[in-house]
Amino acid sequence: MFAIVEIAGLQYKVEQDQKLFVNRLKGDKGGKVSFDKILLTVNGAITVGAPAVSGITVEAEILDHVKADKVIIFKKKRRKGYEVKNGHRQSLTQIKITGITGFDNKKEEKPAKKTTKKADAESAE
Repeated sequence: MFAIVEIAGLQYKVEQDQKLFVNRLKGDKGGKVSFDKILLTVNGAITVGAPAVSGITVEAEILDHVKADKVIIFKKKRRKGYEVKNGHRQSLTQIKITGITGFDNKKEEKPAKKTTKKADAESAE
């Protein structure tokens, strides 16, 4: 069972007990967050939202607030003496998906029984 959920403007494929880094979220370390913009779910059957699936939420726990590796931005124009060097570290939040809730706990319907050629021939007469 998994879901595709929009978190902080980006789409992630999430499963239960998965850890992932997302853009910085409000909340303290150890806090709980829930996401309700679910775009697609797979639980035996595929459910696609238009634009979102209603009634399903993804629960997560904030593990830590961290910074990503530094990205160096270097600009240069040759033969002009122009050089600019900047750096940037993105603020991230590490979360752990604790559960996907809101699914109906109904058993999947079994497909209809296959009929044999003999039964089809008898019903046609």
